[in-house]
Amino acid sequence: MRKIFAIGDIHGCADKLKALMEKIPIDYERDTLVFIGDYVDRGPHTFEVVDYLVDFKNRHPNAVFLKGNHEEMLENYLQGTDRFTYLANGGQQTLDSYLMRADASERSPIPPDHLDFFKSLALFYRTDDYIFVHAGLRPRVPLEKQEPKDMLWIRDKFLSSRFDFGKRIIFGHTPFPEPCIRPNKIGIDTGAVYGNRLTCVQLPELLFFSA
Repeated sequence: MRKIFAIGDIHGCADKLKALMEKIPIDYERDTLVFIGDYVDRGPHTFEVVDYLVDFKNRHPNAVFLKGNHEEMLENYLQGTDRFTYLANGGQQTLDSYLMRADASERSPIPPDHLDFFKSLALFYRTDDYIFVHAGLRPRVPLEKQEPKDMLWIRDKFLSSRFDFGKRIIFGHTPFPEPCIRPNKIGIDTGAVYGNRLTCVQLPELLFFSA
């Protein structure tokens, strides 16, 4: 049986990401690996995280990379539309991580392949049994009519809902001390950047790995 692995919010924790990748028993020829978003900000090593993921994507084109609200904030910052929100939510650590490696002759401290990676991120990924999304979904709204803002930012209305979305939702965004397991949802952000562990879930077995 083919398996799906999903990894929670990384937030610049490169060491934890690399350690976790050594633990998961994935068959890259058969299985699917989904990254749930929020690769940047708050942690000290965003450059290393994104560089690792760009290389991983080149080697494993079937991997799925979702967009998180922090990637949206970075996008808005780079476009000059909302600098304060980004810097107030851990963006300075990302900028520092890139500026440490920037060439003074470059127009942007963020390499082109990293920018392309950010532009390629998807809002959701679905299979026969699951919907993977960064923050969650608004109850009673069909997937095709969900607002990007909700998929990237929603919390209470999704977290408290017992609504049957038709498929189990695998999400990040809201940190829990341990994976949040509910009949209609599984939360896999376990606060790696806050001193807790980075978590991966293996489906359908519902096995967890952490580093």
